[in-house]
Amino acid sequence: MRVRSLRGAITADDNTKEDIVGSTVELLQEMLDRNDVAIDDVVFILFTATGDLTAEFPAAAVRKIGLSHIPVICSRELAIEGALPRVVRVMMLMNTDKAREQLRHVYLKDARQLRTDLPE
Repeated sequence: MRVRSLRGAITADDNTKEDIVGSTVELLQEMLDRNDVAIDDVVFILFTATGDLTAEFPAAAVRKIGLSHIPVICSRELAIEGALPRVVRVMMLMNTDKAREQLRHVYLKDARQLRTDLPE
């Protein structure tokens, strides 16, 4: 088994606790489901959020889906002119037998435009 990283991003509709946590739960669940990741195989999750998301930590979402024993950390995304607003990005490290090419990175809602090179 190897440690691999899985990427994802989603936009929150509004800067509210409910939207930030709800969007992040949706993203995490989709990342786990599309890649058949067992919760016990998740090693670490890094969250970033754009500067306009201030109502809640995206990492609060892990408690909603049974990942509360996983180490997590949040960071602020770089403030780049013209960048997509209200974005939560995730990098999940996990143990897997899958090759890198088999991993399905997940970009949802308006964040799909960040990685148009990836299949849905």
